[in-house]
Amino acid sequence: KSLVIAIGESKKSIHLTAAYFVPDRQIVDSLIAAAKRGVDVQLVLPGVSDHGFIRHAGESFYEELLEGGVRIHQLQVAVLHAKTTVIDGMWSSIGSANIDRRSFIHNYEVNVVVLDPAFGRDMEAAFRDDVVHSKEIKLDAWKRRPWSDRLREAMARMTEYWI
Repeated sequence: KSLVIAIGESKKSIHLTAAYFVPDRQIVDSLIAAAKRGVDVQLVLPGVSDHGFIRHAGESFYEELLEGGVRIHQLQVAVLHAKTTVIDGMWSSIGSANIDRRSFIHNYEVNVVVLDPAFGRDMEAAFRDDVVHSKEIKLDAWKRRPWSDRLREAMARMTEYWI
């Protein structure tokens, strides 16, 4: 709930890093609404994953997010395990919760929310470093991906509640 509220109240930026990203409708809608308000919404998500099925389920949301103005970067240098968010350089969250139903509903997860501009600057620096080591996903290229990728994404998305 605190993440959705913080996204809804954002004015300048939302920079979110997630190892496992299979968002629910509320998160998707909140991110797109923020981007449409002119907020710089950027995600760093895995380009390499230790759970391909979860990655494909997350990728099934990319087209909608990209069309809504959200920028997506896939980290290329390592398996991503971070779960962080920094909003407007002031509201930061770091912890064990992934952006998926399992973490939000079933798992025992803990995140710390820090309201501090100095901590926010450090979080922004870490985010920028991840972006440097990432490949940005562009909407036109994403729409041209193979049909086999689309099928894999659709199949993975059907199991989003359980993964």
